[in-house]
Amino acid sequence: MSTIVPENDAEIRKQDSICTNETQIQHPSWYNLKYLVVGILFGIVFVKAEIISWFRIQEMFRLQSFHMYGVIGSAVVVGMVSVFLIKKFKIKTIYGEPVHFDNTPFNKGQIYGGLLFGFGWAITGACPGPLFAQIGTGATVTIITLLSAIAGTWVYGLLRNKLPH
Repeated sequence: MSTIVPENDAEIRKQDSICTNETQIQHPSWYNLKYLVVGILFGIVFVKAEIISWFRIQEMFRLQSFHMYGVIGSAVVVGMVSVFLIKKFKIKTIYGEPVHFDNTPFNKGQIYGGLLFGFGWAITGACPGPLFAQIGTGATVTIITLLSAIAGTWVYGLLRNKLPH
């Protein structure tokens, strides 16, 4: 698979939506059921670890508890070690395809987006991962947060080229 070398900002914005690790292997639709099973198991872990708890999230933003910082910090460390090992040993996907890590240039829009994301997380007590687990536990009011996240994503798609970079 060839890599596109951007020549200007417009091309960089277009390129950052291209996934260079996309598999070319075709599978029947039932083959994706494994992702549903993993998602359900992941949701159970979220519930048992209390990371979908609105109260735990509020404790984190009020600096009253280390619980969520420990979970997030552990995830960051596991991610860093995983990327290091994948690069060092040139580990391939389960289909034998190479994994590519593209260097994405930093831009100030990432700061604005991160702040907006954090404010939304603090106000709603939910980030995109646990949303579905929260809904699955019966916190149906979280559906409003899910619909808001979808609407925000849609608006971002409309305004993307006009936003600061």
